[in-house]
Amino acid sequence: MKINKQTLIRWKIYFDRARMYIGYFQFVMLVIIFINSIKTNKYGKYLVEYSEISIPLLIILFIGGSLLLGYLDSRLGIRSEEMRNLSYHNPVQREMLDALNEIKQELKKKPGSGS
Repeated sequence: MKINKQTLIRWKIYFDRARMYIGYFQFVMLVIIFINSIKTNKYGKYLVEYSEISIPLLIILFIGGSLLLGYLDSRLGIRSEEMRNLSYHNPVQREMLDALNEIKQELKKKPGSGS
């Protein structure tokens, strides 16, 4: 049985995209489980009892925390370094980079190129 490489690549892309949406679903389920588990805690009872205040406050804290993490990631360059490494090891992008470097070398060799 011969396996089509393009089909496998397409399926992998589908799985990766689905994994992102499953992550959203898992996050919502985690929040629901967390809320159900804190109902038995004495502090959790206050959160549930005063949910008109606590839920918007928790949403604001979540958004603020997410923005802070995103800011720190931007300042430290973690994601950009990860993307640079992934791009470097991507065969198609690597081939494009090599071709670009060859073009640069050819332009440097030409007389009157200014470099």
